[in-house]
Amino acid sequence: MYPTGRTCLLIFLVLHQNVFGDDRAQDERELKLQRGYPLDSLLNFTELATEYGYSAEQHEVVTEDGYILTMFRITRGKKCQGPIRNPPVLLMHGLLMSSDSWMDSGPKAGLAYLVADLCYDLWAPNVRGNYYSKKHIKLDPAKDPAFWDFSNLEFGYYDIPASIDYILNYTMSDKINYIGFSQGGSTFLIMNSERPEYNDKVGVGILLEPGSRHTYTRSQLFRLLGDTYEVNLPVFYQTGHYEALPLGGFVQEAASYICKDYLLADTVCRFVLSLIDSFHPGSVLTQTIRVLLGHFPAGTSVKTMAWYGQALNADVFQNFDYGASRNLQVYGTAQPPAFNMSAVTVPVVVIHGRNDFLTSPADVEWITSQIPHVLEQYYVADPLWDHFDVTYSQFTGRSILPKISEYLSKFSEVSSED
Repeated sequence: MYPTGRTCLLIFLVLHQNVFGDDRAQDERELKLQRGYPLDSLLNFTELATEYGYSAEQHEVVTEDGYILTMFRITRGKKCQGPIRNPPVLLMHGLLMSSDSWMDSGPKAGLAYLVADLCYDLWAPNVRGNYYSKKHIKLDPAKDPAFWDFSNLEFGYYDIPASIDYILNYTMSDKINYIGFSQGGSTFLIMNSERPEYNDKVGVGILLEPGSRHTYTRSQLFRLLGDTYEVNLPVFYQTGHYEALPLGGFVQEAASYICKDYLLADTVCRFVLSLIDSFHPGSVLTQTIRVLLGHFPAGTSVKTMAWYGQALNADVFQNFDYGASRNLQVYGTAQPPAFNMSAVTVPVVVIHGRNDFLTSPADVEWITSQIPHVLEQYYVADPLWDHFDVTYSQFTGRSILPKISEYLSKFSEVSSED
């Protein structure tokens, strides 16, 4: 008798937990280097910055509900020759990513480097659940399921506000300017919907391929992944699995091992990435593929992944759906409430590509139409520009940086301290 789908899932979970483990031990770095892993794939944010001549700081942020988040800062870009501009810039990563995603394509293309080089005080936070933000003042992620009881609402309601308040208090600024990619765009909208006082703390929100609903997602692998987590959420919980796709887990370890090889990275790994998103020949360098899989996937909660499964079949941008009975207890309504986009009064710029299979143009245009104060909806000129290009393309400097720089400049001024 062949195993059922549920049996296969349970076998995967056991292997994931007990064979491959959840944490990448630091003492394995030298061994991995000997086995041909690229150095950059084994370095963290501050180490990557140092390697390329940038000075980075590490900060800890505590949210209102007790999560301890790691945030990084580049105070001055290596190529910045003038005074630092105000306000600070917050650069927020996407789903299953971390702040390292802004570094993986190197100093010539990574947006953390490029924005810092434009003389902005650059801050790169990490939301709860990825490998930089797996701490809590009371809860142990290895023992307490409550640690993993979060999805996109908590990112927007707690994590981004805590990061903004920390930056404002630390720098004595009145506002920040915000750049958010994919999930980092959707959670920005959630924040300003659920906590409208934060509209006044942001000069401009620059949303790169922002997520919301995912009705028209063309990625079949993403649909399969989201549907799997949504349908099997009770199975994950019953078997004690609350964390999804962690660094050091089965998927990440296998991918980084296979893709450390240049030829396999350029063929097999490039093909798999194109199945997740779309194909854009020549955009992502093979070396970048070898590096990024040392940091991706970065981990999140299974509840977050289930939320994305729900978003594939929703026609609105809404909160987590627990089912009618539980929804009545949590929200007071049988249906989960939609996020109120009319409360998002901060000026917004939307930048996206026509070849994005994850946040499709139809869904991006839909959410853009719901936002009251859109300064510009900008399509990247390259017709093949896709989702992963934002973080990993070698062409970010010419494809999206000019538009980002244009609006940062409009909402910035030279610091009086310089």
